[in-house]
Amino acid sequence: MKNTNTTKAKDFVKLSEEWFDNQAKVYDKTDTILYSKYGKISCKDICDYLSDKKYDSLLDVGCGTAYLIDLLAKTHNAKHIGLDLSAEMIRQSSDKNIPNSQFVVGRSDDLPFGDETFDVVTCSQSFHHYPDTDKAMQEVLRVLKPGGIYILSDTGVGFFKMVGVAVDNFIYRHFSKTGDCNVSYLNKTIRDLKRNGFEIEKGENITTFIYTVVAKKK
Repeated sequence: MKNTNTTKAKDFVKLSEEWFDNQAKVYDKTDTILYSKYGKISCKDICDYLSDKKYDSLLDVGCGTAYLIDLLAKTHNAKHIGLDLSAEMIRQSSDKNIPNSQFVVGRSDDLPFGDETFDVVTCSQSFHHYPDTDKAMQEVLRVLKPGGIYILSDTGVGFFKMVGVAVDNFIYRHFSKTGDCNVSYLNKTIRDLKRNGFEIEKGENITTFIYTVVAKKK
């Protein structure tokens, strides 16, 4: 199940780390596409889905400034853990003093948690920064409890899917400094999740350029 799209993986990781370190202090306040606009849309969609769901433990991969966890902690009495590559994002998250929460620096392809630890794993507007998306999915599968839910909400490429993927992943990423390296779209992400061992509960485009998939560990 090795992802073949891993060219210069270390470079993309470094670019993402630097990009979000620089954004951290103003990320929540700056409501643009390159900052938190899409992230807030994805977070709201995830919160809406989880509004009537009970869980004891949730991991948010690519948590940023803990915008999602801050929302969820207001309505769910559960343990919330946020992980992000950016130490500055984690610092902003920790400074919010969200009850029953913990924030750690780490990578999506090497989650520092034991097997079958979480009831829910979320990922909002972070997945397109992962050089090895297969490994990221496999790590989520590993840390989820049996029957656990993975909610992945990310930027897609709109109507002209294949052209958009080609432009983003083979042209734009070579000169961009944002760390974007694996932009996808709804149907492809669903196929990838299935290939990596998930069952699909729900998948939909929530705006022209944002999709959400809810997957389940068998």
